[in-house]
Amino acid sequence: MTQADRYKHILNWFQANVPEAKSELDYNDPYQLLVAVILSAQCTDKRVNATTPAFFNRFPNPASLASSDTQTIYEHIRSISYPNNKAKSLLGMAQMLVNAFNSRVPETMEELLQLPGVGRKTASVILIVAFNKPAMPVDTHVFRVANRLGLTEDSKSPEETERILLKNIPQHLLPIAHHWLILHGRYICKARKPDCAACGLITWCKLRA
Repeated sequence: MTQADRYKHILNWFQANVPEAKSELDYNDPYQLLVAVILSAQCTDKRVNATTPAFFNRFPNPASLASSDTQTIYEHIRSISYPNNKAKSLLGMAQMLVNAFNSRVPETMEELLQLPGVGRKTASVILIVAFNKPAMPVDTHVFRVANRLGLTEDSKSPEETERILLKNIPQHLLPIAHHWLILHGRYICKARKPDCAACGLITWCKLRA
């Protein structure tokens, strides 16, 4: 069995069994997605989704957020993990959007990485989810599932996993493949207690080999 065969089988399984997969964050436009992804670092999507409706009511666009201050922003995200740091990142991000990008979320990795609070993973999420551009955000779920399914061979870093997945997953499948791997890791192939009985890919799992 070649690595190409492994990728083909696993992607075909996901296409047949999980035909629809998308982000579990609630958003209406790239600005809202960017805010939600920044807030989601080390925090559950459920908690973020409970927080953002009031946040977006108060800060409906980059200009309204940019004209605020960290204390006011903090009060709207205090239930989120690391609210002090995230308040500073959100303010800086909004100010740069207004001053450098005409209040529009940029559509390139290089420009996104200029924004405060935006690392490579966050930028990749924006590219793939908001703009349907080829990218592969690698969080702990994607990193774990890719290794367990043999899509990567003992990858030592998210960056290495990203390079391998981008090389082997067809470009048109990247947006949904990202969600396949995340959701599989979140609900089935969990870190400590994987639900192997519910996994349709168990025969391809290196963990159980």
